[in-house]
Amino acid sequence: MKKDLWINGRWVPTEQTLTIHSPFDGHLVGEVSVATSSQVSLAIDAAERTRPAMRALSAYERGEILDRVAELFDKRRHEAAAILCAEAAKPLNAALAEIDRTVQTYHFAADEARRLSGEMIPIDAAPGGKGRFGFTIQEPLGIIAAITPFNFPFNLVAHKIGPAFAGGNTVVLKPASQTPFSAFFTAELFHDAGLPAGALNVVTGSGAVVGDVLVEDERIAMVTFTGSPPVGKAIKAKAGLKKVTLELGSNSAVIIDQGVDIDTLIDRCVVGAFSFQGQVCISLQRIFVHSSLYADLCQKMVIATKKLNGGQPDKATTDYSALISEKDADRVQQWIKTAEDDGATVLCGGERTGNMVSPAILTNVAKGLKVSCQEVFGPVVVIWPFDELGDAIDQVNDSVYGLQAGIYTPLLDNALHAAKKLEVGGVMINDIPTFRVDQMPYGGVKESGTGREGLHYAVTEMTEMKLVVVKPST
Repeated sequence: MKKDLWINGRWVPTEQTLTIHSPFDGHLVGEVSVATSSQVSLAIDAAERTRPAMRALSAYERGEILDRVAELFDKRRHEAAAILCAEAAKPLNAALAEIDRTVQTYHFAADEARRLSGEMIPIDAAPGGKGRFGFTIQEPLGIIAAITPFNFPFNLVAHKIGPAFAGGNTVVLKPASQTPFSAFFTAELFHDAGLPAGALNVVTGSGAVVGDVLVEDERIAMVTFTGSPPVGKAIKAKAGLKKVTLELGSNSAVIIDQGVDIDTLIDRCVVGAFSFQGQVCISLQRIFVHSSLYADLCQKMVIATKKLNGGQPDKATTDYSALISEKDADRVQQWIKTAEDDGATVLCGGERTGNMVSPAILTNVAKGLKVSCQEVFGPVVVIWPFDELGDAIDQVNDSVYGLQAGIYTPLLDNALHAAKKLEVGGVMINDIPTFRVDQMPYGGVKESGTGREGLHYAVTEMTEMKLVVVKPST
């Protein structure tokens, strides 16, 4: 498979290319073009020229394009999932689930395109407003630069370009270097669905080249980025007056209060901790469980975790596969070893096979270690006991991150107290922090980022309010 840059509705070759290899077994997945700064500028040129055409599309037309893309994804579901298995080593069932969510995301975007509206303003409520009336309209910002990660290369792209098109914008998309083929597949489907040429441009290459041009070009109206906090901070520093939304790091936690039937949540916690090898922004990394339940929870978590099957990503029986790179496998294994050397207990997992690291459960971990306070982005979960709910909440909040958190409790007062006190963007009551459906507001506080995704909320970010005040002539 060989893909060139996608600019202005056509393939644009480059002198330099990059080979993509499977994280699982190293086989060649394909080859992609690497953009120069001038080619990134060409993509921005195309997006700029297409702005009037996108702005002129009716809400109905934008909605129809987005719905057609959703239908095309549904028809080519297995083909898209195979791309995820190959370039990201995403296990087949998780890959199919991502495509199903991608379908939903584009349908939700279509709905938002059709109901984008403003409001009436009571201008005559002020003494100087007599005889006037006003209303607001939402207008497209212009060109959106979307910079996306490897872990959900179809659905996280959908969360950026879906609302961008719903609001009438054009897009230049930079996908993660390891997962470019999903982005090119998406571009082809939009082309087939009738999106105007130049409305979606896909440029692959290094962040130092592609990302910097996108962030610094004055024609870009907004940058939407999902990735690491250091890169997010650098983008915000360089963006000037552009709008910026950032979805950054996390080390999400769940609190399990006394009186909870833990048999009802073991499998859920295992899913939250180890889905896609823990490479999920809201992966369950920290568990705080009441002391009365601690031993039982640890034992049952180990039993359930040991049932997981590691192996080839394209097999339906595979629960976890390789991490995205050898570097990441090295890092995760080293973090586990450092914790163990410091006195932590590894209840299970942590063994290495190629780029696979078996799901690991740790206890007795010091709070300052990397597996405790940084984002592992790997198959590791740490369990601590607590005696007082307030102490557990304080420990969850003792983090530079604040994306989502969960609490299991039979007491409504405890649930509402936690919802008020937890310093995060979303609190899941009687569920893990890994819960997400695609229409809900999604985003964090502290170093987890700024702004919100979720189609309605993202469209609001990607449009500009204009006030119109009318003074009738008679």
